[in-house]
Amino acid sequence: MGAFGIWQWIVILLIVLILFARPGKISGIMGDFGKGMRNFKSGLKDDKAVEEDDAEEVEVIEAAPAKKRAAKKKKAVKKKAAKKAARKTKAKS
Repeated sequence: MGAFGIWQWIVILLIVLILFARPGKISGIMGDFGKGMRNFKSGLKDDKAVEEDDAEEVEVIEAAPAKKRAAKKKKAVKKKAAKKAARKTKAKS
């Protein structure tokens, strides 16, 4: 098969897909990397201040997806109820 086996090609393909799948992906990854380095450096200087900031950020980050999921679930329930009501009216007609 050559110098690389099937698993090496699969790993390379996955890396390429992750990096080039959509525009701005690389800059987003590097931005996250920069934020991580900044937090690491500030953590070396003052652990207590960073822990308080991180706790606040974690709460905000975790709350946003939960709200989105709840809104999607609520929308799906309403849609399902509307379909059910439409079937009942259609059956009565």
